[in-house]
Amino acid sequence: MLLEAIYHRPKSNWAYAYDERTIHLRLRTKRDDVERVALIVGDKYAWDRTVEEIPMTKWISDSLFDYWHVSVQPPLRRMKYAFRLEAGNEAVWFVETGISNEEPKDSIKMFDFPFLNPADVFTPPAWVKDAVFYQIFPERFANGDPGNDPMAVEPWGGEPTPKNYFGGDLQGVIDHLDHLSELGVNAIYFNPIFKATTNHKYDTADYMTVDPHFGTNETLKQLVKACHERGIRVLLDAVFNHCGHTFPPFLDVKEKGADSRYADWFHVREWPLDVKDGIPTYDTFAYEPIMPKLNTEHPEVKEYLLNVARYWIEEMDIDGWRLDVANEVDHRFWREFRDVVKKAKPDAYILGEIMHDSMPWLMGDQFDAVMNYPLTNIINEFAAKKERDGASFANALGALLASYPQQANEAAFNLLGSHDTVRLLTLCDEDKQRMKLATLLQFTLTGTPCVYYGDEIGLTGGYDPGCRKCMEWDEAKQDRELFAFFRQVIALRKQYEALRTGDLTFLFTQENDMRLAYERSLGSDRLIVAANAGSEADTLDLPVTSRRWRDLLTEEDLIADNGELHLCLSANGFRLLLAQS
Repeated sequence: MLLEAIYHRPKSNWAYAYDERTIHLRLRTKRDDVERVALIVGDKYAWDRTVEEIPMTKWISDSLFDYWHVSVQPPLRRMKYAFRLEAGNEAVWFVETGISNEEPKDSIKMFDFPFLNPADVFTPPAWVKDAVFYQIFPERFANGDPGNDPMAVEPWGGEPTPKNYFGGDLQGVIDHLDHLSELGVNAIYFNPIFKATTNHKYDTADYMTVDPHFGTNETLKQLVKACHERGIRVLLDAVFNHCGHTFPPFLDVKEKGADSRYADWFHVREWPLDVKDGIPTYDTFAYEPIMPKLNTEHPEVKEYLLNVARYWIEEMDIDGWRLDVANEVDHRFWREFRDVVKKAKPDAYILGEIMHDSMPWLMGDQFDAVMNYPLTNIINEFAAKKERDGASFANALGALLASYPQQANEAAFNLLGSHDTVRLLTLCDEDKQRMKLATLLQFTLTGTPCVYYGDEIGLTGGYDPGCRKCMEWDEAKQDRELFAFFRQVIALRKQYEALRTGDLTFLFTQENDMRLAYERSLGSDRLIVAANAGSEADTLDLPVTSRRWRDLLTEEDLIADNGELHLCLSANGFRLLLAQS
């Protein structure tokens, strides 16, 4: 055994409470190096009377490591534990003080899970696992009230630019809720809706007021109420890392300089405020002079923003916040933010925009989830861009899932495109079959899927501003066949709990092979996803139990013959199969 590859650490994603009774433990070993792992566990205050041995399961792998998993329910919510690893005739024991060839005589040097305190359990809202989100960029979704149009508004459907307007507003969303209900989504994520000077609204001028071009605070209240009547949750965008250049405290600082009472609300490196060689003398989002960074450590800034977070939940009944540039705000602020939000609405969803390893924010004291851009890349690199083979797909996904606790994976915000990326259909070179393949993977993997507005009817577009074009409401110009496919996969995800919370097992992956297959299972339900991202039709033989299977996408019945299922897969093709007794 390669001892250097063996790893475990108490707490974080290696040892954590899944619920108020259950503890999940994980262990890492070199890939294909260890044959068996057993957990040796007992109560530290009564070790000899309580010690037991529980086999661990090889849960998932990446290119270098295997990850072993076990669930434990210690009777008194505390435990000491060690691992016994076996390969051939070799056995070693892994305890907190290291690895030994000798079995430990007692629990003194073992790993310790001192006590499962309910207050420490990371518990994302239960409804999120069952949600299908729909992202709306308000200025481009629908113009429901021409009376609040900006000056020089352009005809709907024109070419988007970074600065033009088409009149999209909240009334337009209200007018088209039937579209969302027909699609089957049950949650909306809105890009910013508060008063600002740009069409994207990420330069907030007034955090307490809906932008007049979108409507009024009362319009938002009506929208939230209408959504809730349809069973649709509402998530708003919180831009708390920075404000806009017309935010009153920043205007005061521009006028009065260091003498302003708001001078410490911002991070000013040099007075007066200026831009030198393209770099502001004050901290900003990126290098944007119109987006000065807020000092969230300042008591008054903190009080102001936490009041904003509370107000829109209490007054408008929104269901949570998406947090822009979340990784550039201090952790202490987010901990207090969570306390305020969860007190106002315990099942509110707190979603952070982070595009890298996010474990520091997913310990149960800050966010419920992050925008799962690593998964975006894994799926798109396999299905859309064909840059990743089946083995690489499985390895990357394995590493990603092993990085976080199970409940964080279940609540992760899985997207294939957004207002910041190339449209999915464009990424697929307008190959609709590749887009469908990517979407099927998105909807059958762990986490909460999100559809970017218009993807379901075939909108195209490159990077901003191309990805922010107007929604097409003329059904004659919509891809209704694509819409029907989105409806189908959304309905199937909602119908089968195994696709939302079931175990994930890869059945087929190989290097230099664009085919893959995995199973989602929960109780007696077993579903198989088989995919071929190759440019040629191919077949795939899977070892399965001899029983009848049904293709949920075509309603074709299949019989497993001699424990093997023979599948035909078209180029960029896929199958979603359900085992039937």
